[in-house]
Amino acid sequence: MVGFTTTIPLEILIAAGRKPVDLNNIFITDPDPQGLIEDAEMAGFPRNICGWIKGLYGIILRRGIQNVVAVTEGDCSNTQALMEVLTLEGVNAVPFAFPYDRSPETLGHEIEKFARRFEASPEGIEKARKRLDKIRRKIHEIDRMTWEEDRVTGGENHYYQVCSSDMNGDPEAFEAEIDRFLATSSCRSPLSGELRLGYIGVPPIVSNLYDTLEEMGARVVFNETQRQFSMPFHADSLVDQYRRYTYPYDIFTRLEDISTELARRNVDGVIHYVQSFCFRQIEDLIVRKRLKVPVLTLEGDRPGPMDARTRIRIEGFLEMMKARKP
Repeated sequence: MVGFTTTIPLEILIAAGRKPVDLNNIFITDPDPQGLIEDAEMAGFPRNICGWIKGLYGIILRRGIQNVVAVTEGDCSNTQALMEVLTLEGVNAVPFAFPYDRSPETLGHEIEKFARRFEASPEGIEKARKRLDKIRRKIHEIDRMTWEEDRVTGGENHYYQVCSSDMNGDPEAFEAEIDRFLATSSCRSPLSGELRLGYIGVPPIVSNLYDTLEEMGARVVFNETQRQFSMPFHADSLVDQYRRYTYPYDIFTRLEDISTELARRNVDGVIHYVQSFCFRQIEDLIVRKRLKVPVLTLEGDRPGPMDARTRIRIEGFLEMMKARKP
């Protein structure tokens, strides 16, 4: 088993015969995610550190995960310190970095180094890439059915796309799950929902966001970061694939993709989710200046259901958009 702190070249772990585990996914679906954060704070993590970082630390130690890939550039600015603390705990921490300038040479070097570390051959990696692309195309179909046919909920869209980061640790079983979902969802009648929303930013730590939105007559038809996990762009090589993947790079690269998808999916407004104590909160200033649709910024801290204040803010935002619609 190899855990990782955010999406990495999954093909390398598959080619090396390792079981990939996205630590974010097993943290947030753990029966006691709040307890994992408390474990980290008992160990000495400060209160004003991102809940995801503390949750990752807690899940790694509680599950006894011995090998962790830490993305030290292109994700959380606290990951390097997390890697150092894990090393102190006896965990084998392997760094990986997405270059800020998206340089193909630098990214290619990182991928080659990563492949050597896990003894994955170029032939095996390419075979794994083609295998995973077959599954990803099915996830892209789920995404299309969300916004074009209105047969998939925002929560379902979120689930299948976010799970593509590690294929739930078992590509064959995950593909079978996708096939069953496609078979049933394709027979549905179109879903209702007066407002069409886009969701941008990291996946939410709030557990009932999508259900709450649908109760209020709105539906998410675009999950930005989750969609990126599914590698939505055609690529001829592994380096090209992870250069086109927008999440680890600058906000302007992300906004090009976001603006295109908002227009294509006829989105009425955007929820920009930011995590407490995260450097990405600063990017909200740019998001609001660049996007041409109404934006509601929501901040989350710890796992759990939505609080009353956030619910009231969402209600007001949706009412404002309903009043704007012709």
